[in-house]
Amino acid sequence: MLTIDRLTVQLPHYPCWWRREWTSCIDSLSLHLQTGDVHAVVGASGAGKSLLAYAILGLLPQPARVTGDVFFQGEKLTPTRQKRLRGHQMALIPQSLNALDPLARSQHQVRWAAQRAGLSRPDAQQRADGLLRRYQLDHAATHYPHELSGGMARRVLIAMAQAGSARLVIADEPSVGLDPIQRDRVLAALKALAREGKTVLLITHDLRHALTVADKVTVMRQGQALETAPAQAFQGQGEQLTSDYARALWQALPDNAFTTYASPPQPMEPTLA
Repeated sequence: MLTIDRLTVQLPHYPCWWRREWTSCIDSLSLHLQTGDVHAVVGASGAGKSLLAYAILGLLPQPARVTGDVFFQGEKLTPTRQKRLRGHQMALIPQSLNALDPLARSQHQVRWAAQRAGLSRPDAQQRADGLLRRYQLDHAATHYPHELSGGMARRVLIAMAQAGSARLVIADEPSVGLDPIQRDRVLAALKALAREGKTVLLITHDLRHALTVADKVTVMRQGQALETAPAQAFQGQGEQLTSDYARALWQALPDNAFTTYASPPQPMEPTLA
């Protein structure tokens, strides 16, 4: 479905106001996403995860330098093709809920997304109604964003991403700030898309919960993909993982070595004789 070959993204910075220098935020990254998979890209803030999403979709800021190739369904993604496929065959579920129009009701937001994908207004309305029912949002169809819970707002964004029947769905930190019930509901919705034959790129810092839905996991650090492994490799002490960083990330989870950490003994309080 999606192949990334030695992708490098550089952004400018200015150590002095008259001198521009370039920083590599993604460094020679290669990745392959298969049809029907949830592929999680995991790493700390600043690892380059969101920049990867923007590079795939052609949404990087204008000064960015991009080298390497990205292929979608066997054909190279050029800027022209990225623009044509964005919102149709490729869709982004953004991290920020501010992506929702604060003055528009849920049903209007999903309908507009369907219309931008090329559907007529009647067909777009029918599509919006169906998606709102699918994501258990029909009761919130007339609600504005400020009237939605975080989980409901995320599901509106997922419905908007599906308004054009996208084959590739990129979800950028879709579970951040959600309570456990809403988080599981959003992740289950993404897994359901993969079961339908779509490809889901899940960008997250939350390895623990990504593993509940992911088929494969790529661990990123400082713009580099250190390791790509099947989700099943994250078990035990991480013996099946090849990079020290991925192993440390796995062992640091509360369910693993973190829970067995023994703090140094504290000195006893003095007692009066």
